[in-house]
Amino acid sequence: MTLQRILEQHPLRHAQLGVARVSYRDAGTGAAVTHVLLHGIGSASGSWALQLQAAQHRADCRVLAWDAPGYGDSTALPGAAPNAGAYAQRLWDWVDVLGATAPLTLVGHSLGAVIAARAARLQPARVCRLVLLAPARGYGQAPEAERRRKLDERLTLLAQMGPQGLARERAGAMLSPGAAPELVDAVRETMARLDPAGYTQAARLLDQSDLLADLAHVTAPVDVASGSADAITPPAACQAVARHVGRPWHDLGPVGHACPLEAAAAVAALIGLGPEAQELHR
Repeated sequence: MTLQRILEQHPLRHAQLGVARVSYRDAGTGAAVTHVLLHGIGSASGSWALQLQAAQHRADCRVLAWDAPGYGDSTALPGAAPNAGAYAQRLWDWVDVLGATAPLTLVGHSLGAVIAARAARLQPARVCRLVLLAPARGYGQAPEAERRRKLDERLTLLAQMGPQGLARERAGAMLSPGAAPELVDAVRETMARLDPAGYTQAARLLDQSDLLADLAHVTAPVDVASGSADAITPPAACQAVARHVGRPWHDLGPVGHACPLEAAAAVAALIGLGPEAQELHR
């Protein structure tokens, strides 16, 4: 089954939070929300298509994958540079609207890891497990010159090329050289639909964030995983995050940065949606 057909089985839904809206996809028929999946800076809820498929007919879980503020149909946050706390609060407001009360497995990919860690810091009793996939650490502790250069490079590329040009330039780097063409196309199509304003806010979030500082306050068990062919958050960087929380690094195999797509089965198993998911989630 193609990724597009899978996503058709998990159409976008919408939750209204006062004047703000969050678009999301869901799967599973469990009575309680068990997993919340947070995508990265160049992605959207559809990047979790294969994990949603893994949960589709399960009665022991309910999985939600959001479009972050400024992505998909989700309302952007106020201000030019909202911080991780603002994104995390929008996350909890959304979860509250959907009536989720049980402790969650919170899964963040890339920049989504920054939001997930701050959310776990803000509401520790509501997170039973934190899974960070190819986590971005943020540049909050980097020298000012490096921060300015990284942010300027990202925003200049967006201004010069637009989302479609950015997709042509960056999509291939998200995957390993051996990735299936369908996956490359999926990443490219998702990036081409980015909202420049939402992406700009997210770039500024990355500029000011410090993942390790937030993880120092997280009380839930933390798992860190990435692919050995990831050129964006290389294995050494992800291993350093794992060491910081005193946990082993999980090698997802010879895959690139977009590991929820390229290492779908391994990611599903790690987050508790594989064949032994019911046992793992308990």
